[in-house]
Amino acid sequence: MVREAGDYFAGGGRLHVTLRRLAQRLSGEGIAYALLGGMALGEHGYVRMTEDVDVLLTADGLARFRERLEGRGYVGTHPGATRSFRDVESGVRIEVLVTGEFPGDGRPKAVSFPDPAAASVEVEGVRILALPRLVELKLASGTSAPHRPPTAVVVAQPLSSARAEQR
Repeated sequence: MVREAGDYFAGGGRLHVTLRRLAQRLSGEGIAYALLGGMALGEHGYVRMTEDVDVLLTADGLARFRERLEGRGYVGTHPGATRSFRDVESGVRIEVLVTGEFPGDGRPKAVSFPDPAAASVEVEGVRILALPRLVELKLASGTSAPHRPPTAVVVAQPLSSARAEQR
């Protein structure tokens, strides 16, 4: 576990290998995507340990992922899984979030998951949700999901302030 954490913070390890492979496969299939969650925060300067890869797809992109890639390197985490997969080589879990749906508790609110093609930037060959949208979603998720720890909000608030000062 310590070795994996060290590899992760150095930009390697199973999570980063999984992310790069997934990004390459999605791009190769012409599926628009954006990285979000803990790994996206890391790409924007707030590095923290995480255990999965969170990716944003459109509903059509998810359907194409399931049609073209499920069973070809990616399997559901459990019978009937439609948005939670495992990379068969690394064993890393991949969670899919869908454009138009709502963060946190899933109930309608002013903030929804954006179209990944319009709301992402490319960093070293990987599409990543732009920082302002990432912080907005983190805040909406942290304030509305009863299972989400308060750190989701605490982390996002200093992050947005720190980045604003850098600009």
